Amino acid sequence: MSELERQIGLFLDELKRENASPHTVRAYASDLRQFLEYFSPKGTEPPEPAAFDTLALREWLGDLYAQRLAPQSLRRKLAAVRAFFDFLIRRGLVEINVARLIHTPKAPQKLPRIPTAEQVNTLLDEIAAGKLERPHAARDLAIFELLYGCGLRISELTGLNLSDVDMAGRWLLVRGKGRKQRQTPFGGKAAAALERYLEERKARPGENALFVNHRGGRLTDRGARGIVKLYAALVGGDPTVHPHSFRHAFATHLLADGADLRSIQELLGHARLSTTQKYTQVSLTDLMAVYDKAHPKA
Repeated sequence: MSELERQIGLFLDELKRENASPHTVRAYASDLRQFLEYFSPKGTEPPEPAAFDTLALREWLGDLYAQRLAPQSLRRKLAAVRAFFDFLIRRGLVEINVARLIHTPKAPQKLPRIPTAEQVNTLLDEIAAGKLERPHAARDLAIFELLYGCGLRISELTGLNLSDVDMAGRWLLVRGKGRKQRQTPFGGKAAAALERYLEERKARPGENALFVNHRGGRLTDRGARGIVKLYAALVGGDPTVHPHSFRHAFATHLLADGADLRSIQELLGHARLSTTQKYTQVSLTDLMAVYDKAHPKA
């Protein structure tokens, strides 16, 4: 095993010890494996960590450009390499993070497509009415009510345990990115959906997960995404809707009804206000569309 491969393994082990999300660990492992493969042509050993310079990294980035990867993918791969070199600095194996000397590819400013409040409520009403015959309809409705009613990420939803739900106070204990915890309120419709689901929840002995699959084990991210996709396509008639659409809708609809950005930031669990501010751009875009359509001088 080369020294570079060994250090990548140690870096990934550190991420796991620090409770980085499984999604982050998988993404970094994939990106750094590809990084290692690029610098390990067949029959050759990769450079030692201290031997890397900006020229080598620019050549690697140029190869990624040639593969026509999306800017977001390029940014993620560069972020993984930067984090790895930060790790090497902490271990005293390199003096500077050469990856931080590389210009970050600009990502296009693409605003997310947000379902209207009417569209979301119509979808939820039709799910509640049993428009799609499903063996676990009560669970599915509770999933949608929490995604929209609380603005949860899909990983936060599937990570919920029974002990995280305070039915009396209508609060959830949510574990977000980096295992940061926050308390999130939920409303009457979500409470009613949860009560109905909990009455018929069938889990394996000792299973603490709030949402379980047909085998009684914890529902996975992939399983929950499949449920959302199924209902969005067959009930809502829009297969482009995904779990994060409801998080975007949650924030945008709160902002449109007068909630302040700081409160929305807390509810979403954003570390930086700048992340939350993108929803003001969405609202302004919607406002301009209304103006262009309705004003006689537009």
